[in-house]
Amino acid sequence: MRCHCHSQQPFELCCQPYLQGASAAPTPLALMRSRYTAFVLGLGDYLLQSWHPDTRGALTAAELSQTGLDTDWLDLTIVFARGTPADTEGEVEFKVRYRENNRVVTLHERSRFISVAGHWLYHSGQLNPPKIGANQPCPCNSGKKYKQCCARH
Repeated sequence: MRCHCHSQQPFELCCQPYLQGASAAPTPLALMRSRYTAFVLGLGDYLLQSWHPDTRGALTAAELSQTGLDTDWLDLTIVFARGTPADTEGEVEFKVRYRENNRVVTLHERSRFISVAGHWLYHSGQLNPPKIGANQPCPCNSGKKYKQCCARH
């Protein structure tokens, strides 16, 4: 079975090890993909544990599970990702499509991730982030222009 995060990888080689606690997501991108999959599967405990305690507020695992299960998730598209296992901060910009009240909705967010004691945690996100200009440096820090890097994906 292909992974729910649309990586085109088998589930057992993609998000499943993170969701089952067999290993920690090594990058912000891996955590982002696993969190999307956790929403699809209604895994509120994982969502809560992978959310930085400073920004998750009073959310409960039960609320996160129900939100995930009540949503008809359609797909995840990664716009860009920045952060390696050696970093302490990273970002992932993504678009998620889901069906709500018989219409398709797109959630576009640039998420901030922080590594705490070797574990990446979702910290916060900016909805509908400003568009990146084609000739601007790519936010993934590749050193290339955006149009010749992440914009091609």
